[in-house]
Amino acid sequence: EVAVAADQPVVLASVFKIAVAVAFWREVGAGRIDPLERTTVPSRHRIGGVGTAGCADDVTMSWRDLVHLMLTLSDNAATDVVHRRIGQGAVEAVLADLGLDRTRIIGCCEDLFATIADELGFELAGCDLDEELGKVGVDRIWSLAVLDPARTSSSTPREITGLLEAVWQDRAGDAEGCRQVRASMAQQLWPHRLSSGFGGEVAVAAKTGTLPAIRNEAGVVTLPDGRSFAVSVFTRATSLAERLPAVDAAIGEAARLAVDHLSG
Repeated sequence: EVAVAADQPVVLASVFKIAVAVAFWREVGAGRIDPLERTTVPSRHRIGGVGTAGCADDVTMSWRDLVHLMLTLSDNAATDVVHRRIGQGAVEAVLADLGLDRTRIIGCCEDLFATIADELGFELAGCDLDEELGKVGVDRIWSLAVLDPARTSSSTPREITGLLEAVWQDRAGDAEGCRQVRASMAQQLWPHRLSSGFGGEVAVAAKTGTLPAIRNEAGVVTLPDGRSFAVSVFTRATSLAERLPAVDAAIGEAARLAVDHLSG
């Protein structure tokens, strides 16, 4: 069952990283950050996952490469380091400048995971988040703030497609910054949601978002004739299973139906 609710508040999960990337490239464009400067991802940010978040040792790389990993791999540690560098105010400025009044981003990944640790009573530093979640009953997981759009980073599908439109039209920042965000999103390594609804001739540049029961993806679908469509599909399942292939497929199908309708 699919309900179309473009203005309904939804949990962003990692989709919020698009706005962080836009904010980073705006800082670069303003001359406040050198994207080639190298920085180190310390152990405090590595709580598991892919990219630098799952490395056993400290990783040193350029700021622009960390942002690239944030979008292509959804690297949580890279996100936290970048967010700390640019500051929450830079992210909020993006939302304000683009008129995204119903979009609220509460810090970075570390901040979101800290709410889980606080609610469930464990130390975030050095923990295995999946292991900790496996120790508690499902009722406690369903009650977590990160699954409630009123208590976590949230937006609406309409506003997220508005953010994508601004990036694709070079209105979210300068042309080079927007190009960098588009290029990284086009290389995302999780092609099993939006793109599952389209053939190989259709290009998809997108960003997923995943939490227990939450499966999202927002991106731009470009048809062979060059027409592009911003699509945001946000879902909340009735299951806490780690893998939900039927939901992933439904995201692709919903995207295809929307694009078919808009493209005539």
